[in-house]
Amino acid sequence: MRSVLTATLLAGCAALALSVGVHAQGAAPAETKAKADALEKLTGMQSTGTAEAPEIPQTGRRADALRKTLAKIKLPDGFKIDLYAVVPDARSIAVGPNAGVLFVGTRKSKVYTVTDRDKDRVADEVRAFAPGIDFKIPNGVCFSKDGVLTIVEQNRVLSFPAAEFFYESPDVAAGILVKQGALIPAAEESYNHTARMCRVGPDGKTYISLGQPYNVPPAAKRDLYAQTGIGGIIRMDADGKNREVYATGIRNSVGMDFNPADKALWFTDNQVDGMGDDTPPGELNRIAKAGETFGFPWFGGGHVRTVEYKDETPPKEAVFPQAELPPHAADLGMTFYTGR
Repeated sequence: MRSVLTATLLAGCAALALSVGVHAQGAAPAETKAKADALEKLTGMQSTGTAEAPEIPQTGRRADALRKTLAKIKLPDGFKIDLYAVVPDARSIAVGPNAGVLFVGTRKSKVYTVTDRDKDRVADEVRAFAPGIDFKIPNGVCFSKDGVLTIVEQNRVLSFPAAEFFYESPDVAAGILVKQGALIPAAEESYNHTARMCRVGPDGKTYISLGQPYNVPPAAKRDLYAQTGIGGIIRMDADGKNREVYATGIRNSVGMDFNPADKALWFTDNQVDGMGDDTPPGELNRIAKAGETFGFPWFGGGHVRTVEYKDETPPKEAVFPQAELPPHAADLGMTFYTGR
């Protein structure tokens, strides 16, 4: 039987790289323009003149503190946990299919690369990826089988067709799959639930989760969100075309993976706040076919009704979770474990 691993807020990147709390600084207007120009140059295969990003130190007090935290984590028999890399604000991980380089997304303004040159399972080098680009909440990172890296920001999607082989240079070929302001309507940008997750499916399409801006959205927003995929999962071709809404009725999924056995997409869903410390439960869901809806906002988690929609009749076709997770555990990344 295959196992599903979920990562909570404490180990936001499956314990390969943990947050160390480095905060992004606001960019000056001239710097912002320079970074916008840099992306335009990279899409045109031109040099940006950007300096190489400095290395992130891998020893010292932060590394020691992280190891002390890891020593407290309980694991199933047969597993162990150790520090692989110190990566500022680490959130999501994509492993390159060819060279095995890690690309780490964050909720700040940088994506990082992690290199283990001697293959001893301890990182040798951590640097910011494509430092000339002005990323905004580049949480979602995912690879296609042929090695194309997709980075999903709050409201933009970029692709890097040769990221694994040219990541050590500040200049790397880039493409814009979804331009800035076109992933969701710009008016719906929010400080809440802005971290996107992505996976490339067995069909070659890119699947992206779009969290709800609200704790529980007003009824006036439901049609717009259903049409655009906010509070759901969308999918598109590898080149960004043929976008469609794949699933709805989701509050905020920041973890998903395809089951290698039947190719079905599974996802975690973080549920409603403000209903109590012990309710509602988080969710682990399975999508059987395109077009399914998963009950939010009528249900706040599992079978628990939301206060805001308690007097409305929920959709008869609402799909309930495969498993209910501990309330407010902030379940993030999930993956199917296929090792032995």
